[in-house]
This record gives sequence, structure tokens and C-alpha cells, in this order.
Amino acid sequence: MSAKSSPAAEQNNLHIEVVKHKGLTWVNVENPALADIEYLSQNYPFHVLDLEDCFSHIQRPKIDEYDDYIFLVLHFPRFHKRTRVMTPCQVSLFTGKDYLVSVHSGELKPLANLFNDCQINESAREEYMSRSSGHLLYTIIDRLVDYCFPILNKINENLENIEDRVFNEATPQTVKETLLIRRNIIAFRRIIRPQIEILDSLESKHWQFLKKDKDEELDIYFGNIGDHLDRIWDLLKDYREVVDILSDSSNWLASHRIQEVMRIMAILATAVSPLVIITGIYGMNIPLPLEDNTLGLPLLLGIMVVLLILTITFFRRRKWL
Repeated sequence: MSAKSSPAAEQNNLHIEVVKHKGLTWVNVENPALADIEYLSQNYPFHVLDLEDCFSHIQRPKIDEYDDYIFLVLHFPRFHKRTRVMTPCQVSLFTGKDYLVSVHSGELKPLANLFNDCQINESAREEYMSRSSGHLLYTIIDRLVDYCFPILNKINENLENIEDRVFNEATPQTVKETLLIRRNIIAFRRIIRPQIEILDSLESKHWQFLKKDKDEELDIYFGNIGDHLDRIWDLLKDYREVVDILSDSSNWLASHRIQEVMRIMAILATAVSPLVIITGIYGMNIPLPLEDNTLGLPLLLGIMVVLLILTITFFRRRKWL
């Protein structure tokens, strides 16, 4: 049995959708408003502070334990294609004996897609909702954690592209791209790090009300999520080291190229300085040698060419050129 929304939700135009299967109810609240939270407070034994946390966009990841349900606040990365910046996206999960309530903004596509699949597909409901609320909780978190890997693959691809460009063209644009990747890696680390301990607690603790059968081994499933998080954290540490090296290399190469340009300009200025002195002297309104000679100009030009050649030869012997 499944339903897209409850009668109360339809009557009050709430942002609440419900799927039921074999005694398990999944309530999905997308873009919650005050009326949605009021509905949950009237129909479920949730603490008022937990319901307030569903509205908070700066709530730290956490887990609250009660006698008959647990409350989780988790963050997962969301990449904005237009700004190319990564930001955290929050999901709140209430899990009791025969229900699970998810509250989120709708920006986490794996969660939205999983709920929609359970709404319209009987086989999906049988696969994900025929067991316990704890197993459904595992499925949701597992989908969201796995969603991090394509983002990591994209970061790795960008790092490889930047690595090729850094050593070929250390331009200001390359430096900017490197710093942008570094910023996203740091943001990713800030999102993931607080949740490792929280999700580890799901493996180590045993809430009987999350199980349909007392012998159900949820710790194995949640341990698998912990392994994935450890893998994500290790990759982020590797990417952080790589981007730091690329950033330092890019800055050094850009600085080196600037120094090369300044060196060439200094050499050119030194090479032409004798010519500037000669032209400056002969630009004065005083009698000077060769002024009235018809060969004066060719001789002066010849002297200037000889001086230029001697200066360049001197620089080459000193290996400055």
C-alpha cells in the first residue's frame, strides 16, 4: 500500500508526502514550513527542540537518542554549477519503530529520487521498505554517502587538468582555478568530518526499536557506511595534499616567469643606456664633435651599434642572456 500524501496534508496544503508498505511509514517533508512542523508535532512524539532544528540551516550534524526514536541531523555536499562552489545541504531524519520522517530542502537528489521511486514502484517499496525502519534509514544514508563519490571523481578530474596546465601555462587564471578547487576540498572536508563519529555511533549502538527482527544485524550495514566515509576522508586528505602542492607550484612558476620578464627588461634597459646617453648629449644646444661633419650621423650610429654589440657580448659571456 502506498499514498502520495495524507488526507490531513492535502486538506492543509502541507509539504508532506507519505509512503506506506508492510507496516512501515515513510513521511517525506520537502521545504518545510511552520504548518508542516506543527503537523509533525501533533502526530509524532518528537521533541520541540528537534523540530526547531529542522528549520535551522546552520545546525551542526548530531544524533539525539530517545526511548522510542532517534533524531539525526546530517550534512552532505551540494555543488552549484553556476558559481562552482560547494555548500552543505542539511537533512533531518526521525526514525522510530514503524516510521521514518525525512525533512530536507529537496536539493539532495538521491534522497528525492529514492522517495519518488518508492512512491511509484512496488518493487522499490518491497526492496527498501519491507524490512525495518533501521534498514530504511541505512538505505537513505547509504545513498547520500555514495552520492559523494561522483563529486570526488569530478574533483580528481579537475586536479588532473589543473596539473597539466600549471606546468604549461602558470597564468593568473590557472592560479584562480587551483584556489577554487582548494576551497571546495576544504568545504567538503568541513562537511564530512563532523559526521564520521556520528555515523560510527549507528554501528556501535543497538536500538531495538529500529529492528523488525531482534537478530537483524544493522551494525554490519552501518559499518559499511563507516567504511565509505573513511574512504571519502582519505581521498579528501590526498586531494588536499595534491592541491596544496599544485598551488605552491603554480605560485612559484608565476613568480619565476615574472622574475624572468623583469630580468629581460633590466638587461634591455642596461643595453640601451649608452645609446640613450649619446643621443641625450647630442640633443643639447652646444657645439660637439662631428656635428658639422657630413659623416657625423653615420659615425655616431656606427658607434652606437658597436656599443650595443659590446654590451650584449658582455652579457652573454657572463651568462646573463
